[in-house]
Amino acid sequence: MRGFAMIGPNETGFIEKDDPKLGHRDALVKPLAVAPCTSDIHTVYENAIGPRHNMILGHEACGEIVAVGDEVKDFKVGDKVLVPAVTPDWSDLNSQAGFASHSGGMLAGWKFSNFKDGVFATRFHVNDADGNLAHMPEGMDPGVACMLSDMIPTGFHADEMAHVEFGDTVAVIGIGPVGLMALRGAVLHGAGRIFAVGSRPKTVEVAKKYGATDIVDYHNGDIADQILKLTDNKGVDRVLIAGGDTEHTFDQAARMTKPGGSIGNVAYLNGNHTIEIKAGDWGVGMSNITIDGGLMPGGRLRMEKLASLITNGRLDPSLMITHKFHGFEKIPDALELMHNKPADLIKPVVYCDDID
Repeated sequence: MRGFAMIGPNETGFIEKDDPKLGHRDALVKPLAVAPCTSDIHTVYENAIGPRHNMILGHEACGEIVAVGDEVKDFKVGDKVLVPAVTPDWSDLNSQAGFASHSGGMLAGWKFSNFKDGVFATRFHVNDADGNLAHMPEGMDPGVACMLSDMIPTGFHADEMAHVEFGDTVAVIGIGPVGLMALRGAVLHGAGRIFAVGSRPKTVEVAKKYGATDIVDYHNGDIADQILKLTDNKGVDRVLIAGGDTEHTFDQAARMTKPGGSIGNVAYLNGNHTIEIKAGDWGVGMSNITIDGGLMPGGRLRMEKLASLITNGRLDPSLMITHKFHGFEKIPDALELMHNKPADLIKPVVYCDDID
């Protein structure tokens, strides 16, 4: 197989490898479309998870099955499938404890481009196919299907961790694609007023379409100060962190949250940075403000439920796809967009319509 890989820190390129070995319960998939992620940039250029060498990148894809193991029951060669970015081992004890995204150890449910080769390849491996793959709905655009790998489930997980309820006032920090999905998830959970923290015109435009009631531009001053002023110093019930200044965002989030409120973090932080929260901004440790951070759950059921939101008109991920490429060899161009983040970018997708 051919794949686009992290050769080493700050270095990428195409490489050739043997096709992955297929286990009894596994599937081999060729991509129909793939999408680069900011996480790929953190991995390659920011040493976020440590050095990787000749590891094929990518964890967002949909595809067509080219082979299955002899114990796979629900999928066959030729099936078009949704592929989650997190593919747990469902028999693992951490999965049974309710933390499938950490099956096998911390973050080990995230296998693609972390512990094994990712999806930016002409063939990629999916473990526990019956538990992790989902059938792609008839007629779904492959680019939209890629949003189901990571952007949608990660964004929605922020809402789950923060326990967004109907009528809540919510602040979403960072309105890239994950933050936009956290915002839309808050709307679907019934939130009332929603502050979207961001400044790029394109993301602001889409945030409003997804249901933001207020836009807060960090260029205009401290975001906690702005939100407290806009709420008559009451603050918000929930904060969803999907970006921001790593070292200060959590302190700002704590300061803008009401006593008894909650913060859900899905931002992929640089592992070498320190998170700062002033004790006074967290009620000297006794504010009853909970802070939860988690890796999106994976699995087939979640994919099927999230796909139903799209097929039934509750969610339109196509608003996030700002750049489309055709051809497997265009993956570096799409990744570079995520690296440089031009003002008109939200999410690029590469349609792999040239892979046999």
